[in-house]
Amino acid sequence: MLHVCTVTQAQQPDYIALAIVGVLLLGVVAAVLRKYFAKKKAHAMPAEAATDQGTKAAATAAAPGCAGELKLHDVPPKTAAMVMAIVADTIGKPLNELRFISIKEVTKK
Repeated sequence: MLHVCTVTQAQQPDYIALAIVGVLLLGVVAAVLRKYFAKKKAHAMPAEAATDQGTKAAATAAAPGCAGELKLHDVPPKTAAMVMAIVADTIGKPLNELRFISIKEVTKK
């Protein structure tokens, strides 16, 4: 008589998949909490104080990452923005790392 014995491996949970699901769940929870606290912080400041503070900050300080003033010589702001974007793309640098002092239209005679 031939007796065949089969051995099966015990089923163990897939810990890698469980870890990936856990990390994704933590990311979702962190994003939800970040949005919740951002809304809560925005609602904590009264509207009048926010507008007063915003106008004072705009009048006295430059925007974060600003590199100073830009002088436009007979160039519309939209054209100046396009020129700055083209220059940044051409040299391969981010626009916030460049400093433009003035933009002037030059025509050939």
